[in-house]
Amino acid sequence: MAHIALNSDEPGIRGLFHFRPETALPLNQLAEVLLRGDSTLSRGERELVAAYVSSLNQCHFCTSSHAAFAAAQLPEGMDLVDQVRKDPESAPVSPKLRALLDIAAAVQAGGRNVTGEQADAARALGATDVEIHDTVLIAAAFCMFNRYVDGLGTWAPDDPAGYAAAAEMIVAAGYVGTMPQQ
Repeated sequence: MAHIALNSDEPGIRGLFHFRPETALPLNQLAEVLLRGDSTLSRGERELVAAYVSSLNQCHFCTSSHAAFAAAQLPEGMDLVDQVRKDPESAPVSPKLRALLDIAAAVQAGGRNVTGEQADAARALGATDVEIHDTVLIAAAFCMFNRYVDGLGTWAPDDPAGYAAAAEMIVAAGYVGTMPQQ
């Protein structure tokens, strides 16, 4: 049960968006830009970063949501997402993406944990400064989203089918297009 009286029985961040719709728009716009906007990283790769950071933060709702969103947009599907969440070092991703996941994990532990050596290593593997920037911002944003969801004690369904259905909506309409109606 949430720590505050929400005016919705929606799970996770969706319930919070119903409670404070004026905060929902800018947060969804941020997610839209970071996860679906123009980028040399695929939407699936960016969702994978979000799922990985959420997993490190042990946020069940965000991990389950963004794992489903990543799986829906990656050819390897949930198998790859699960492998990355378990052990990104041995997961079958490109060396560049592995380096970006390393940076994301450093952000999750604390922004000052990201080193110039990590950025240099990612660059040496083909990452652009924009990709490094966006990885850091995705990781930082998901630390905030995870703490928002868990800090207010929202609930999260256990059934993966609900997350898969949400993934279909996100892939089709995006974050702003799936906002709760006021």
